[in-house]
Amino acid sequence: MKRTIKIGKGTIELKDTYEVLIERTVTKFGTGAKVDCPKEYLGRKVYLLIR
Repeated sequence: MKRTIKIGKGTIELKDTYEVLIERTVTKFGTGAKVDCPKEYLGRKVYLLIR
């Protein structure tokens, strides 16, 4: 499937195949921030959407 992203005023439409959708909270990490996810996804390409 071809990946497509449509961004409108206040909306986003992302068409792609995916295995799972994970919702997490960004946490402090030193002078930056991080998002935790299971290590089974190490090396995988991901999308990080900020709402």
